[in-house]
Amino acid sequence: MTKAVHVPYTVEEDEDGVWCAHAQLRPSVGANGEGATREEAVDDLREALAGLIAEFGVPDELTVMVDVA
Repeated sequence: MTKAVHVPYTVEEDEDGVWCAHAQLRPSVGANGEGATREEAVDDLREALAGLIAEFGVPDELTVMVDVA
């Protein structure tokens, strides 16, 4: 069984050319990721969010999809 959690996020390139990704998991719990490319920033954010979800669980406000295939 696989679970997918859909977390809204933003990605932007800063003035130094570093890509930054940001997501809010709960009102006072967020995560950031950064990288040389947009994809690296999102992958870094994904790892940070996985750690937060493992620690705090999935907030009720977010969508959880379960694949039982």
